[in-house]
Amino acid sequence: MIQRIQTIYLLLAFVVTGILLFFVPLWTVAEGKEYYFMQSQLYTILLGLSTTLTVLSIVSYKKRQNQFVIGRLNIILNLILLGLFVYRSLNVSGETPVVSEKGIGMFLPAVVVVLLVLANKAIKKDEDLVKSVDRLR
Repeated sequence: MIQRIQTIYLLLAFVVTGILLFFVPLWTVAEGKEYYFMQSQLYTILLGLSTTLTVLSIVSYKKRQNQFVIGRLNIILNLILLGLFVYRSLNVSGETPVVSEKGIGMFLPAVVVVLLVLANKAIKKDEDLVKSVDRLR
């Protein structure tokens, strides 16, 4: 159901995790090479899992409670991913020759978390509306 606002939020989260990260580097290595998420197996698995959970949440629009739980799991996964990125940037500081410049791709999981929170808020609102209508019957 594309007309629901949570589907729009989930589609935007899919675009960020599934498409945008292919074009935006996480950081730039000292030699001037850009470091993408595909160069690390851990980041690839976690972002692939996040994208899969987002698609699964979009597809399960008839089961709002499952959609809500999947959204929560995806939020936790993206917070873990954001924590790994922050740990990497603080552990390997800018003075060392490994990382010279942080990229915007490191903070895209934060954008995804905001979109998922907005989607879960809309899902909860829909669930409350359905429950209130059921009480009237």
